[in-house]
Amino acid sequence: MVLKEIQDLCRNSSLPSGVIRYMQGKGDSFGGNFSTQKRISYFDHRDDRVEVPCGFLKEFPISKSDRIAMENCKRVVVVSAIFGDHDKIRQPKGLGSKTLDNVCFFMFVDDTTLRGLHYHKLISRKSRNHQIGVWRIVEVSSKHLYNNPAMNGVIPKYLVHRLFPNSKFSIWLDAKLQLMVDPLLLIHSLVVSENVDMAISKHPYYVHTMEEAMATARWKKWWDVDSLKTQMETYCENGLQAWTPDKLPYAADVPDSALILRKHGIGSNLFSCLLFNELEAFNPRDQLAFAYVRDHMNPKIKLNMFDVEVFEQIAVEYRHNLKRGGSSPKEGLKTKRASFVNGSCSRCEKYLLEMWGESHE
Repeated sequence: MVLKEIQDLCRNSSLPSGVIRYMQGKGDSFGGNFSTQKRISYFDHRDDRVEVPCGFLKEFPISKSDRIAMENCKRVVVVSAIFGDHDKIRQPKGLGSKTLDNVCFFMFVDDTTLRGLHYHKLISRKSRNHQIGVWRIVEVSSKHLYNNPAMNGVIPKYLVHRLFPNSKFSIWLDAKLQLMVDPLLLIHSLVVSENVDMAISKHPYYVHTMEEAMATARWKKWWDVDSLKTQMETYCENGLQAWTPDKLPYAADVPDSALILRKHGIGSNLFSCLLFNELEAFNPRDQLAFAYVRDHMNPKIKLNMFDVEVFEQIAVEYRHNLKRGGSSPKEGLKTKRASFVNGSCSRCEKYLLEMWGESHE
């Protein structure tokens, strides 16, 4: 029943009301690296004549055969990525007998990861088209993209609708996850039945964006604390609010973005473009920009933020491979981190008071 309904939706789908025209041309970076005010100007998309920046201002370096295969994926696509040889390739479980006829699986890897796959003899050096289990392996030449592997991984994560222009639904799966439920069932139960543009899990611990920002500094998820502080103050200055019940039906401001399910259309496509631009401007920690983009974009995205308990039934989470050595923290980082964690973010004072329940307005 689920298979037939999704096949019918894909077969009968038409262009959504309104379209997104993507900015073309050449840029110094893949996404254009626009100023804050320029990025904000694209949040209101009631005029569909305006071209929206959405990556690809530099070439995405993949082979012609991979590009053709991606364009030929016309129903549901499951996408993952390993950059920096940071994870293992894990095969999904629970697939139905007809799933592989209707769902494409694509894994994007960089040069470093590809060398590891060669070393472990998981793929052959003699073949240009690589397959490991259900996954088609797509090599991306990272030397033409960003210096940060995590930022390169953001491209297939948030610009999946551009990489797979003929797919009607997609699932993003972090490589640390193993999918345990058939993707057609997931799309049907979490997106189609809920009549939403996108489905994503609530974060297991945090509700407010600033909680995630403080945790990012505390646990060194992003080393440049000054940049984190600038990002949060920029968002506070431009209208970021702490979560309150007034934001319902958005159940939280922080998602667990390891798993994202989308119906490709104006809502999820615009959200993905706008969020990608924020990640290029600041850092690839996508949870920090999530609520800022979601709350300020127009038209609004219809979003299903499902419970953590659902996420735990969908996927099994593994640890990343051992991290490679990186640059040492800057001098004085501990002091900067402590001051940020303790809330010295002056332009976000109103936000923090609201978050801590101390606002008297």
